[in-house]
Amino acid sequence: MPAELRRVLLVEDDPDIQAVALIALEDVGGLTVLACGSGREALEAAPDFRADVVLLDVMMPGMSGPDTLRALRERPETREVPVVFMTARVQRHEVDEYLTMGAIGVIPKPFEPMSLADELRSLLEADVEAREERDFQAQLSALRGQFEQGLGDRLARLRGAW
Repeated sequence: MPAELRRVLLVEDDPDIQAVALIALEDVGGLTVLACGSGREALEAAPDFRADVVLLDVMMPGMSGPDTLRALRERPETREVPVVFMTARVQRHEVDEYLTMGAIGVIPKPFEPMSLADELRSLLEADVEAREERDFQAQLSALRGQFEQGLGDRLARLRGAW
């Protein structure tokens, strides 16, 4: 995962929301954005665009945001790309469902254009920190297992030497 957010794949079917998001991300946020009007279009564009994050509308005709996320996760080249949902559906159980699907966060609509890029950066940073913590805990657990595996023999040798 890149250390810095540079490229955003925006998937939004509403042309007005897409236009505002493009201005917010490109002009205000200084990011490179590829805008797609549907999930299918995003699936075609994603492998070549190599986004740092996907900003994905939930409710779209044809292929919903959750369907698009599942399809992105099935492809090796997009499996690890972080996804943030952007939606008006932000009741607690809905947000929990999006996070369970694998999204790293949810940005409520209507969003604040002046801070959209910063919100994405914050979510991406928190995701990187969470991944690093999980990796650290996994390494710690493996080391603990290695230590405990040889502990019986070491204690037996110490008792024998004592």
